[in-house]
Amino acid sequence: MISRILSTPLPMPAGKLPAGMPRRVHPDVLASVLPGPGRDRLAAGEVLAITTGQQPGLFTGPLYTIYKALSAVALAQRIERERGVPVVPVFWVAGDDHDFAEANHAAVLGRDGELVKIVLRERPHEAPQLPLFRELLGLEIRAALAALDAALPDSECKPEVKHWLETHYRPEANLADAGAEALNQLLGGRGLAVFRAYDRSAKRAAAPWILKALDVTLPDGLTPVMVEGELGRDRLVKDGGRDRNGGPLYVTRRSSEGFNRYGLEKIAAETPERLSPNVLLRPVIEAALFPTLAYVGGPGEMEYLPEAAPLFASLGVAPQAHVPRWSGVIIEARVDKVLTKHGLTPVHFAGPPGALETQIAKGELPPALAESLKALRADVEARFARISGEVQQLDPTLERTVQSARNAALAGTNEIEKKLIASLKRTQGTLVSQLTRARAALMPDGKPQERVLTVASFLARYGGSLLDQIDAEVARWAQGL
Repeated sequence: MISRILSTPLPMPAGKLPAGMPRRVHPDVLASVLPGPGRDRLAAGEVLAITTGQQPGLFTGPLYTIYKALSAVALAQRIERERGVPVVPVFWVAGDDHDFAEANHAAVLGRDGELVKIVLRERPHEAPQLPLFRELLGLEIRAALAALDAALPDSECKPEVKHWLETHYRPEANLADAGAEALNQLLGGRGLAVFRAYDRSAKRAAAPWILKALDVTLPDGLTPVMVEGELGRDRLVKDGGRDRNGGPLYVTRRSSEGFNRYGLEKIAAETPERLSPNVLLRPVIEAALFPTLAYVGGPGEMEYLPEAAPLFASLGVAPQAHVPRWSGVIIEARVDKVLTKHGLTPVHFAGPPGALETQIAKGELPPALAESLKALRADVEARFARISGEVQQLDPTLERTVQSARNAALAGTNEIEKKLIASLKRTQGTLVSQLTRARAALMPDGKPQERVLTVASFLARYGGSLLDQIDAEVARWAQGL
């Protein structure tokens, strides 16, 4: 069973939500939203929106993807109650992102609580940087699903989780669609509108702002517009020249392909999915397509989103507020027992592997022995300090020799303590194993749980009620903003 959900608030303030103006959502935008209650509400008339988003990942990616979505749902519900107008939570699936290395893997806790990493496949270094909506899962997804099945413990909840993922993660599906559809099935019933931002209809709706953004040059010297070229998704930069009609010329940063304004407008009209916003232009496009009050994001996004302010002004789009998402840790009962027994919190596991085990083993040294070692070190320090002073008067050139002898003596006492602690750790094998498994659950790979483990790891053990527990914590977070 899940013992508790521990909220770990992100240490950054939330922006003040604007008044907002409810409006209808364009049909091309609606066509890119997956079916569900959220889409129905978007289509029903004038609304406001709370948005969030993330690039798709294998088996829906890390837990924080789910936390972002539930944060948007909870905040939308709160604002709707307060303002008395429909407020729809929208999840922007960034399927035109091209970072395959961030999306090709998932991590779960294995049968014995160990960390298990599952990788779909690697993209060759020389391969084009294709957007994720062009990355078919292929036959490799069967091996990934089999690895997931082998890793997760058997339970009454596991078959439902397997069916959920197998339904969407199919060889003929692409990584973006699989992630969007899986998220829609998991959270669509809670009112989340899952928006496929990479869909042709969505890109057609976004095209006017993307084309307008070609006239903007960011501080890095590039435009905020990306185009699919010979090497995949690539940033455009003005090359300073003019075509024969006097229009500006552009070139891709990596492949050096040339485009004029007419050519890019033709792409926007015929194959708009080839054009996409960079990370700073994306929130502008989002606010243009949806009547957005706030974007709910993680710490990295909260740092760079303010840099998009000049783009909002250039494109004539009203900016949304930035709200840090809910953050938390799922603490299983088996882990909570270890924490309680030893007076620990998840923060204690933030250090390097083995550090906590050593600290606890050191605390198990007999008090008299620990005090004797401490006294021995103090005595060594004091006696060598006296010797050093006398040597300085007799022969200052011997000072380095004295210091070397001091360091060797201290190292000897430290080595005694180190070997005693190692002996204790060997006799405390059960405790060391418990701490190792607790670390895998709380700080896998030395990173926060929410940034590594996928929700499937916990759904297979505890079922859908887990989402209800998280939802309750997120609702309290939203109410306290």
